[in-house]
Amino acid sequence: MNSRIVTTFPREIREIEHTLIPLRDGTKVAARIWLPQDAGQHPVPAILEYLPYRKQTGTFERDALMHPYFAGHGYAAVRVDIRGSGESDGLLTDEYTRQEQDDAVDVIAWLAAQPWSNGRVGMMGISWGGFNALQVAARRPPALQAIITVCSTDDRYRDDVHYMGGVPLRAGMGWAGFLFASMCFPPDPALVGERWRAMWLERLNRLPLFQKRWLRHQWRDDYWKHGSVCEDYSAITCPVYAVGGWTDGYTNTIPRLLSHLTVPRKGLIGPWAHAYPHVALPGPQIGFLQEALRWWDHWLKDIDTGVMHEPMLHAWMTDSVSPAPFHQELPGRWITEPSWPTPNVAVHRLHLTDEGLQPTPASLTARDVCSPLTVGKQGGAWCPFGRSDDQAGDQQDDDARSLVFDTAPLDTTVEILGAPIITLDLSVDRTQANLIVRLCDVRPDGGSLRISYGVLNLAHRDGYENATPLQPGRRYRIRIQLNDAGSAVPADHRIRVAISTAYWPMVWPAPEKATVTIIDGAIELPVRTTLAADPKPAPFLPPETAAPECSTEIRPGVIRLERLGLELGTEDSFETHLDEDDPLSAVVTVRQSQTVSRGIWRVRIDTQMRMSCTHDAFLLHASLQAYDNDVEVCRRELSSEIQRCRT
Repeated sequence: MNSRIVTTFPREIREIEHTLIPLRDGTKVAARIWLPQDAGQHPVPAILEYLPYRKQTGTFERDALMHPYFAGHGYAAVRVDIRGSGESDGLLTDEYTRQEQDDAVDVIAWLAAQPWSNGRVGMMGISWGGFNALQVAARRPPALQAIITVCSTDDRYRDDVHYMGGVPLRAGMGWAGFLFASMCFPPDPALVGERWRAMWLERLNRLPLFQKRWLRHQWRDDYWKHGSVCEDYSAITCPVYAVGGWTDGYTNTIPRLLSHLTVPRKGLIGPWAHAYPHVALPGPQIGFLQEALRWWDHWLKDIDTGVMHEPMLHAWMTDSVSPAPFHQELPGRWITEPSWPTPNVAVHRLHLTDEGLQPTPASLTARDVCSPLTVGKQGGAWCPFGRSDDQAGDQQDDDARSLVFDTAPLDTTVEILGAPIITLDLSVDRTQANLIVRLCDVRPDGGSLRISYGVLNLAHRDGYENATPLQPGRRYRIRIQLNDAGSAVPADHRIRVAISTAYWPMVWPAPEKATVTIIDGAIELPVRTTLAADPKPAPFLPPETAAPECSTEIRPGVIRLERLGLELGTEDSFETHLDEDDPLSAVVTVRQSQTVSRGIWRVRIDTQMRMSCTHDAFLLHASLQAYDNDVEVCRRELSSEIQRCRT
């Protein structure tokens, strides 16, 4: 991290390590608060981050960098553990429940009523916290004046970790395993006293198998519509700043929010993976905390910072780079658009022909594609975090096992900004099939850089709210919208469309190997016109943060959190298996072992989750063992068989 560490702020800070916020039903949720020392005499606005990840031990690293920074600039920065997590009372039963939203409304009202508060509240967060910032904004609590949502979604079925194009994502199992393990973590006895053990045992014994619930909803039904603000964008009436990165799994939300919201709004898309922009990789990182302060000062303090005089969208136009699963930094430049959709982007259509991708229609001999099931080895993670080899690598091997169409070498640079859309006429020899389309930048040396991709379970060809079986041999016209992208493809490079019926291990295979026959097709590229007077945006400030949390590595996988005197240990593994020609051999296994100790108090939790399949069902098995000072206090085995979506 190359951020400048700030230790002196305009206002002195005090911290409330732990306090309880009462909710309407008598439950209390735990909060950690940073605020100016003199806020009692000079009340300040509050900024809420609301998560299930344990304020004490789960997000301590990023909290230390961010929340004191806001407090030092005149805000009460409030980090709340959702009901059933951390030191909060109750049970967490699922993601994004109505109860979670109700509780947030109560928390916001409590914050607005505190003597150190001026009655105005903002809400921000990344991932889960970005989701519920949007969801709570749609509830319109009176004190909530503005939000910043980072790496989030407005559509829980279409763009979240569970499904892509109606196909289960492997990432969903990783997330299910993580959440299952995370909810097993005990409250801290130093904060909740002797009742920690009763709270912990209640959680352990009532913990649900989250993945079972998610797999029971394999199409876009009312379960997924709940919490999807795209169902009614007009419900959001406060200003929204939507932030993300091209390397993240959630970027598509930002153009949709800019297009459909009617409130004051801004969008920021950098090169980043799934992290806040002041610490995210790939770089360059920016002064995101300063940018957030400009937003908060405008909407919570009525200071004209100029933030709303700027173009609606700032985006990183990524230059071509040699493909690799890790990038410290992605080259490119910042561009701006006054609105979204923008008049500066036009559709360029390329047709699939026997001569490759052509700007005019031409003959295409019908082509079959029946991919080896392991096409996708270079796909990377659905949602990269950027700090390991989790990004898409060189696509050459996957391309060689796919159906590909290339342009001739380009005469000039083509800048793609937005979502490519491919339309295909096809037939299939089975009643079920998946189709994956990748858009690649092919370099003169043969390297293939993935720009974007899309996935579709062909049973959802008429929409995600129903699943209709294919009729073998029948001709269909299908449409796949690929992920939004911001990429420049240089002259002398080629643009490639690669089509496959598999993309493992990112997406779960269809129950049978199918052959898809491509009869005709074209792809629409959103091409940005580089204007002669293309304005050069004012540069973002360099990243700044507050001082990092003091921790010491005791041994690999174990750290001591000095502030709390806690030792925290984690060991985990994420394993996948699939035979080349057997879609029913797919297996994903997630294991985690966690320890926490202070003095003579020591807890260990071991969890495992496994997902496999038959032709007609998904098979889940999970286990947990929990130990208090090496004495087993809970052992559970949870198994379930969930019918696959019948088409």
